[in-house]
Amino acid sequence: MQIHRLVALALALAALGLLLIAGLLLARMAAARRSERTLRHALDERALQSAALAAAARHGEGAPGGAKAAARSMQPAGFKGLLERFAHTGIRWLDTPVGRQVVAEEDRRLLEQCGFVDTRTRGLFLVARLVGATVLPALAAALASGRLEGSRHVALVIIAAMAGFMLPKLVLRRRAGRRRNAVVDELPLLVDLLRLLQGVGLSLDQGLQVVVNDFRGMLPVLAGELEIAQRQFAAGRTREQSLNRLATSYDNEDLRAVMRLLVQVDRHGGAVQEPLKQFGDRLRETRRAMLRERIGRLAVKMTGVMIVTLLPALMIVTAGPGVLAVQHSLGTVKH
Repeated sequence: MQIHRLVALALALAALGLLLIAGLLLARMAAARRSERTLRHALDERALQSAALAAAARHGEGAPGGAKAAARSMQPAGFKGLLERFAHTGIRWLDTPVGRQVVAEEDRRLLEQCGFVDTRTRGLFLVARLVGATVLPALAAALASGRLEGSRHVALVIIAAMAGFMLPKLVLRRRAGRRRNAVVDELPLLVDLLRLLQGVGLSLDQGLQVVVNDFRGMLPVLAGELEIAQRQFAAGRTREQSLNRLATSYDNEDLRAVMRLLVQVDRHGGAVQEPLKQFGDRLRETRRAMLRERIGRLAVKMTGVMIVTLLPALMIVTAGPGVLAVQHSLGTVKH
């Protein structure tokens, strides 16, 4: 009997030790995540301040009291000032338990896919969800007062609150889907441009800067993402960190491979014209296969459309005279 008790006590102590180890690991992971968020927030704030100071210096250059004008220009008024206050309020709420539930990891990923990488937009998204969940049910309750009573009124308010809470996320998801499709379309052209720029003797940083400055009209999504990466690199992040966000945000294996290649070139150097050429050929073959698949699906869909639209008209044209002749013959026999 005592042996069983000793075994149970040993198992209990082992389980307690495992729980303590798991708790320590979770606490260390949470601390590392908090420090990473703090560092990211500091780098984003530094980049935003640098951009604001540069813009203010350009606007206030050559004017008397340029520093004062720059300081005044950094304090927007009106709707922009209200938006900034909302953004700062949302930023203060981001690291609270409610903020982490409202703006979850999935929502942060959607924001990154939409091109919003700073904490200001995350704060605005949090405030937008809370305002939608508050204003829309109040509006629905005001419109339904006197028309609906009891449980129907309560159900309408609850549905309106859920719709107001989910509406910003639905808008983000739609925009993120469009940008993911745009990344698939723009990636072969980006690979060809990087190969050409490397071939004329430009470095990686110069090539990326040329893509950002001169080819934004051809690559609106990827040029904007590379501009964010360049800004983060200038703010103090490494090339791998600045490109890793772009590689992991869009769930695109080809884009991830291109970013890994650029990181290796920046770290070790070397000629990349031939690897980029082979990669571009593979992307074009993949795109041709995808287009053939789309054409095949379109042919199947058009078959249904033709059956619904053209077949009735074809039956009327071909069988109509025969039906009319039979009807005329039957009418003559009857008379």
